[in-house]
Amino acid sequence: MQQSQPVSSGSDSDPRYANMDERKRKRMLSNRESARRSRMKKQQHLDELLKEVNQLKSQNSEIAQKTDVVTQHYIAVESENNILRAQMMELTDRLRSLNSVLQFMQDASGFAMDIPEIPDSLLEPWQLPCPVQTIPNVFQC
Repeated sequence: MQQSQPVSSGSDSDPRYANMDERKRKRMLSNRESARRSRMKKQQHLDELLKEVNQLKSQNSEIAQKTDVVTQHYIAVESENNILRAQMMELTDRLRSLNSVLQFMQDASGFAMDIPEIPDSLLEPWQLPCPVQTIPNVFQC
């Protein structure tokens, strides 16, 4: 009886084809290594991007907190300005009343009195001279 031998593709027995199989195996290993390096590089890039995202979120949170503080300060100053404007208007009205009393007394008595004039800046508060002030940088990082 004859034993059946496995059918070969011809590359097992021919040394030329054996060399090609070796090159194919080396190329396949090289491709796998290259793919592994590529995956590692991609993962490294992703890790860097995630780190940058976390840093930007942290910076954004700090800026938001500083903005809130500045906004609260602005609201407090605006409120104080409104109070001061109201007080100025009240005092201006009082000064007008006192001046009219003095004018009446002057007219009635005939004696000259020193009646102070109301400055224009009190009559037109929107034209008050305001020095230009620099705003400090509260967003220093």
